[in-house]
Amino acid sequence: MNEKQILNSYEIARERYAEVGVDTDKAVAVLESTPISLHCWQTDDVVGFERSEALSGGIQTTGNYPGRARNIDEVRADVKFAKSLIAGSHRLNLHEIYGDFGGKLVDRDQCGPEHFASWIQWAAENGLKLDFNSTSFSHPKSGDLSLSNPDPGIRGFWIEHTKRCRRIADAMGKAQGDPCIMNIWVHDGSKDLTVERKRYREILAASLDEILSEKLPGMKDCVEAKLFGIGLESYTVGSMDFFEGYCATRKVMYTLDTGHYEPTENVADKIPALLLFVPELMLHVSRPVRWDSDHVTIMNDQTLELFKEIVRAGALDRAHIGLDYFDASINRIGAYVIGTRATQKCLLSALLEPLSKLREYEDSGRGFQRLALLEEAKTLPFGAVFDWFNLKNGVPVGPEFIPEIERYEREVTLKR
Repeated sequence: MNEKQILNSYEIARERYAEVGVDTDKAVAVLESTPISLHCWQTDDVVGFERSEALSGGIQTTGNYPGRARNIDEVRADVKFAKSLIAGSHRLNLHEIYGDFGGKLVDRDQCGPEHFASWIQWAAENGLKLDFNSTSFSHPKSGDLSLSNPDPGIRGFWIEHTKRCRRIADAMGKAQGDPCIMNIWVHDGSKDLTVERKRYREILAASLDEILSEKLPGMKDCVEAKLFGIGLESYTVGSMDFFEGYCATRKVMYTLDTGHYEPTENVADKIPALLLFVPELMLHVSRPVRWDSDHVTIMNDQTLELFKEIVRAGALDRAHIGLDYFDASINRIGAYVIGTRATQKCLLSALLEPLSKLREYEDSGRGFQRLALLEEAKTLPFGAVFDWFNLKNGVPVGPEFIPEIERYEREVTLKR
């Protein structure tokens, strides 16, 4: 499709949406200004630069597609190339194991802002802002319990690690003039039955309280729950119930990873419920096929409904969007682009919903009209608006990004 065809299609779409009270130009402008935090670990299967070892600690990645990034330069090159194919605003989400350690082993309780100074500079040069994560897995001291460990030596190690990560995030936020969102997730749990459910949760709450007691204005904290981990299937310390209660009582941002729920759950319904009790939400958008399988995000019903609830709640200013999948079975940069563009499609679809008219019908008890408009809105020319969004931002329209990624694969990743 050439530029003239895209423009003509968009004009038709703009008129069609205007008929139901939707301003497509406004929707595109909101989409352009809504950042998505790209996850650096899609480039290298969550290996990082610390020990170059496979994952452990309740998570894993699958697949061995050629071209995995092996060092900091290759990670940066892949992220930069993926970014060039995605319209709109971007952030980059780093785990602590992706520090610039200069080839030396820097243990997790010794990391500091100096190990991320080059990331801060690189991000600024490439129009990215940074988010951050502590890393409690894939370490000799990970075991089954980290922040909830009764052993004061092990627990103290992870408390110190997480405190240092918050200071790194604070340095990032101050340098970029925008708070760095720092996510805390721990894998802690038990493979088989435990009689100490409450005890471990008491310890985890106390550890988190100590960690979060230091006031750092350059960053925002969020904490992430999980259903279970591989090898830790019977009990999860940081469960959904635990962290929902913790965030509500401590007024901390709640991380909602769409892969961390039963595949049949309506995760979208949690959005308006959580917004009543927690200050903000961090979304880690993923696609569970069988629980937390971390498949590439696509434009499916679950993700569409997720963003509709955010927009319906008027909560885009309280919901931060990031990605969290790691598929090593296909071209990794292709996975980046597919997942990010799918997320943008879902958000755009939500922004184009004829919400004012739907609310009018609902408030006046006209259920037939509401359902009819919800159905008719599904066939409005959404695709023409998304094509215009990409054209306007100078990135490939439709499947035009496929040959670009194939070229990069031939010239770069297959030579690794």
